[in-house]
Amino acid sequence: MKLYGKFFMIHLKSIMQYKTSFLLSCLGQFLVSFNLFLGIYFMFRRFSQVEGFTYSEVLLCCGITLLEFSLAEAFARGFDTFGSIVSRGEFDRILVRPRNEIFQVLGSRIELSRIGRVLQAIVMFIYGIRASHIHWTLTKAAAVALMLLGGAVVFSGFFVIYASICFFTIEGLEFMNIFTDGAREYGKYPVSIYGKKVLQLCTFVIPYALIQYYPLLYLLDTGEAYYALLPLAACLFMLPCLVLWKIGVRHYVSSGS
Repeated sequence: MKLYGKFFMIHLKSIMQYKTSFLLSCLGQFLVSFNLFLGIYFMFRRFSQVEGFTYSEVLLCCGITLLEFSLAEAFARGFDTFGSIVSRGEFDRILVRPRNEIFQVLGSRIELSRIGRVLQAIVMFIYGIRASHIHWTLTKAAAVALMLLGGAVVFSGFFVIYASICFFTIEGLEFMNIFTDGAREYGKYPVSIYGKKVLQLCTFVIPYALIQYYPLLYLLDTGEAYYALLPLAACLFMLPCLVLWKIGVRHYVSSGS
């Protein structure tokens, strides 16, 4: 953690050299993610509920999902841009260093400009909390913390998969955006509105429902108490992602750049 803190400070000092650019980037991230809020707003201008979920409850769901994705994108961005590391031959240099290659890739890029998107998510989340009239307890607060942890791990896992594919293709495959940027888009609504089969897929194969839908039911007092712990189960998704990464490292051949 001490070494990662040094990586963090290096990135922070770097972006602070261009403070205006950083602030404008944060503002841009805030405004771009604002279209999520507008989409929900105009939807509920026409319909009072979506599959039993009210406007404030959907905002709560959207805020959590956006915050999960933003945290993963900010701190696991090195894996999302891993294709350029492979194509430029920089992974060769990573392999000869006396540090774990995952740690080096993780620290190679930290997108602090994503703070704009984080602020947007926090605004929606706070509004959703206030309007949903949730009776907060320590357990529910812990459930939210687990949702953020589990969500960041799951989205980071998909970034690791994306990076692992680059070992075989050199460049990343764009279809992986379905599971990252796409999930951020359709994750603004509870997973159950897309049908039973999609809910089953997102429960047992791609664990989006474990970090979004089921814990949300617990927060709204419509789900079982153990739903609050399901984000911990979602963290197990990282294990096969790391296995795929190790397979990719074993089969890595320098691009010759």
